[in-house]
Amino acid sequence: MPAQQPAVSVIMPVLDEEHYLRESVRHILEQEYAGEMEVVIALGPSTDRTDEIAAELVAEDPRVHTVPNPTGRTPAALNAAIKASRHPIVVRVDGHGMLSPNYIATAVRLLEETGAQNVGGIMHAEGENAWEEAVAAAMTSKIGVGNAPFHTGGQAGPAETVYLGVFRREALEQQGGYNEEFIRAQDWELNFRIREAGGLIWFSPELKVQYRPRRSVKALAKQYKDYGRWRHVVARYHSGSINMRYLAPPTLVCAIAAGVVVGATVTPLGFAVPAGYLAAIAAGSVPAGKGLSLKARAQIPVALATMHLSWGFGFLTSPRALANKLIASRRPAVVPGVPQV
Repeated sequence: MPAQQPAVSVIMPVLDEEHYLRESVRHILEQEYAGEMEVVIALGPSTDRTDEIAAELVAEDPRVHTVPNPTGRTPAALNAAIKASRHPIVVRVDGHGMLSPNYIATAVRLLEETGAQNVGGIMHAEGENAWEEAVAAAMTSKIGVGNAPFHTGGQAGPAETVYLGVFRREALEQQGGYNEEFIRAQDWELNFRIREAGGLIWFSPELKVQYRPRRSVKALAKQYKDYGRWRHVVARYHSGSINMRYLAPPTLVCAIAAGVVVGATVTPLGFAVPAGYLAAIAAGSVPAGKGLSLKARAQIPVALATMHLSWGFGFLTSPRALANKLIASRRPAVVPGVPQV
């Protein structure tokens, strides 16, 4: 008989997830894992059938529970679910994420092998229609997201942050959970405190979560505008966290805007900048779209442009006051065994 594996709590922040919630929970409950498991779903104020589907899941399986999250904010949902859960390993899953069959078993093994406080892997985007397939191709290509390992893969090793995460509960409790001021980038901020306290964050390509992309151009644009907005907050919060990959989208937005203005008011040569960008993403879409339908391949440039320009716009328009508010709310890392002043 194999040794009993440690019990795990899976926490899920959900809001308007009627399309994927049932499938996501099914991927959790069908895990190839020998330990005890519970699933705690934190319900935001959804406007679709999410609450109804969650109630059905609770009635169908005693391992599934729900807690309210009236704010609708992701970090508040995560903290509520952590508080309501009880096991020593805490697995974060989103309502549109699909765990691979051995995800939890692999993560628990990696926690033991590495001594890490948190392990995570690849956000493997997959679409269900031509548009989602185009977005997935853009999100998993280097022309779309640069060299981010949790999008494109890479070598296992220490990381600043990871996608979602499988935590030791003691690390979450020592740090007081997520900072609820971080509407986005709350994973990065928590992992930053864990690392400051001497903990290890570990990335492994063995861990893979299927991710369902946003279902429209508008939804994708909002997602990436928020990413850019909060990445600038993080850059101000921790000045050493910025690099050229993050500066590329805002630089691109400025260059395109300048090119259009120059082209319209000074010389048509200014239009070479936006034209060059369009040519570049069209060329980059060819390898990214390998194996997809013609309809999906044709939409990859739209997905790429939406991601790049929305991210850049969000970064450029991120208000300094937001960063100042979060800096004022900053929690010092809690180092085990060191008295807090």
